Amino acid sequence: MDSSTKVAVIGAGTMGSGIAQVAAQAGHPVVLFDTRREAVDTALAGLRKTLDKLVEKGKLSTEQADGIHGRITPASDLMDLVGSGLVIEAIIEDLGIKKKLFAELEGILTEDAVLATNTSSLSVAAIAGGMKRPERMVGLHFFNPAPLLPLVEVVPGLATDEALAPRMTTLMQAWGKTPVVCKETPGFIVTRVARPF
Repeated sequence: MDSSTKVAVIGAGTMGSGIAQVAAQAGHPVVLFDTRREAVDTALAGLRKTLDKLVEKGKLSTEQADGIHGRITPASDLMDLVGSGLVIEAIIEDLGIKKKLFAELEGILTEDAVLATNTSSLSVAAIAGGMKRPERMVGLHFFNPAPLLPLVEVVPGLATDEALAPRMTTLMQAWGKTPVVCKETPGFIVTRVARPF
């Protein structure tokens, strides 16, 4: 999956907008979708401020900042996600809502598109339970704030295609992240280890 692959991020909250920034910084064209268009507009305005600060600090050139911002397209219709090779969902932790979303996505995306969830607590297999092809679903659990924290948990579900976790690991490395593949257990690795503390 190279940087010409269109990446769609669903959910324009803190996590979603952060993931969109990471993908755009890696050179991908990104579509940022939310059912509330004003959430997308707010996210893009916030991203502009963040990028301007990075330019002020000398961490990005003005051209780089403009390029990152320009690669993110706002969307308030799921049909705008057509043509995406990877979709990352970062919405409310509600199994029913997530299952419904992924069933809808299957109907509009090509069969080779990868569907990923940023869930930190729900079963990837359960989320994929309503899909016709659950083998294309994987967990990609970023940590907040996504642009700053390097760790990403790559979580294959019970039905996930064996080749998908290595593909996503390679992609996350290309995005400058530190991916760890983990089994599907409650809380995966980090949330589970952090709970006793």
